[in-house]
Amino acid sequence: MQSNQTPPAFTVSELNNEVKSLLESSFRIIQVEGEISNFVRPASGHWYFTLKDSGAQVRCAMFKNRNHYLKYQPKNGDQVRVRAKVSLYPGRGDYQLIGDYMEDAGTGSLQQAYEALKLQLQHEGLFDQAHKQHLPAQPKHLGIITSHTGAAVHDIITVLKRRFPSLPVNIYPTRVQGDEAADEIVAAIETANQHNVCDVLIVGRGGGSLEDLWCFNDVRVARAIYNSRLPIISAVGHEVDVSIADFVADVRAPTPSAAAEIISPDQSHLQLRLKQLHTRLQLTLQHKLKRYQEQLRWINTRLKHPGDKLNEHAQRLDDLELRLSKAIRQQLQSRQDTLSQLQQRQQRCLQQPLVSNLQQKINDLGHRIEQLSLQYQTRQQLRLQAIAGRLNGVSPLATLERGYAITERPDGKIIQQVKAINPGEEIHSRLQDGRIRSQVIEVIPDLL
Repeated sequence: MQSNQTPPAFTVSELNNEVKSLLESSFRIIQVEGEISNFVRPASGHWYFTLKDSGAQVRCAMFKNRNHYLKYQPKNGDQVRVRAKVSLYPGRGDYQLIGDYMEDAGTGSLQQAYEALKLQLQHEGLFDQAHKQHLPAQPKHLGIITSHTGAAVHDIITVLKRRFPSLPVNIYPTRVQGDEAADEIVAAIETANQHNVCDVLIVGRGGGSLEDLWCFNDVRVARAIYNSRLPIISAVGHEVDVSIADFVADVRAPTPSAAAEIISPDQSHLQLRLKQLHTRLQLTLQHKLKRYQEQLRWINTRLKHPGDKLNEHAQRLDDLELRLSKAIRQQLQSRQDTLSQLQQRQQRCLQQPLVSNLQQKINDLGHRIEQLSLQYQTRQQLRLQAIAGRLNGVSPLATLERGYAITERPDGKIIQQVKAINPGEEIHSRLQDGRIRSQVIEVIPDLL
C-alpha cells in the first residue's frame, strides 16, 4: 500500500548547504590547472578569480590566511596550478574552488597569442611614433565607437557635459565583446572615415577580463586603427588593462573617462581665458583712447581760432602799412634835404659859368628821386596786395563766398561741435549775403 504523503520541501539555503556538504565530502584536496582571468584583490586581502581553459571555467577563491604565504603574485593571463578543495558558495548557489596553494604553470594561451601579435605588429611598424597623428587642439566633432548601452559611452558623455557640453558627438554603436565584435569595430572605424564628419575618434569599452577585451587585440582592429585618416584615442578597460589597440592608436587613454578628459577642453578654463582676454582688450582700448585724447588736446593747443589768426594778419598788415608810410616819408625827407642842399649850392653857384650844368643835374636828380620814390611805393603796394590776398584766403568771409556757412549761437558764439548744441535750441547761420535763423531738430554726431 503506497503512502500519499508528500516529502518535505527544501528551502534554498537548506538545499545549497546539502550540496556544499556533498561536494566537500565527495572531493578531497585536488589540483586544477588553468588560466587566470577576472582576478580581483579587494581591501580584505582575499583573492577572487576564474580558472579557465578552452572549453570551461570555474570560480575560485583564495583567502588571505593562505595567499599571504605565497611568493608568487598571480595576474590575468597566467597559467597556474591550484591546490584546492571543491565547495559551494551558498549565497549564490555557485560551486567554486577554495585555493590552498598556487604555483605558476606557464603562460596562458590567450596571453601567448597577445604577446605574439604584439611582437609581429611591432616589427611591421604599426606602433611607430612617427606614424601617430596629433589630436586637434580644439575638436569640432567627436566620434565614439563603443557599445551604445555600455558604461563607457555613459562615462564619456558625463565628462563631456561637465567639461565642454557644446561639443557635437556621433556614436557608432558596436559590440565590444564576442566573436562579431572585431568586425563591427573595423566597420565603424571605416564608416567614420568615409563620413568625414568627426575630426577625432574614441575607440574603447569598460573593464573586463582578457577574454572580454580580446576583440581589441584582434589584428583586423589594429590595422583599421593604423589606416584611419582620423586620429584615434584608444580607451580600453581600466588603467591596468593594455591592449594591442592601445599600442596602435595615436593616443592611449587609461579609461574612457580619461579619453573624454583628454579630448575635451575645459569650458571653465576657456571662460577664464576669454575673461582675461576681454580685460586685456579693455585696458588696451582705454590706453589707446587716453593716448589719442592727449594727442587731441596737444593739437588743440596748437590750433588757433580763425578769428585770432585773422586778427594777427590784420595787425601785421597795419604794422607793415605804418612801416611803409614811415619809410616813404623818410625817403621823401631825405630827397628833399638833398634837393635843398643842391638848391643852396645852386644859389651859390649862380654866378659861376657852370650854373647851367648844375641846374640840369639838379633837374635830373629831382626826376630820378621822383621815379625811385614811385618805384618803391609800387613795390610796397604790390607786397601789401599779396599780403592782403593771403589774408583774404584765410578770412571767414572768403569761406562764406565759397558756399560754406558759419553756425553761431544767438549771442554770436561760434558752434564748433554738435555736442555743444541740443535739439530745440535756436542757431544762426551766417552766409555770404546775410544770416539765417534756425531751430535744431536733431543732433547727429559722426561715428568714428
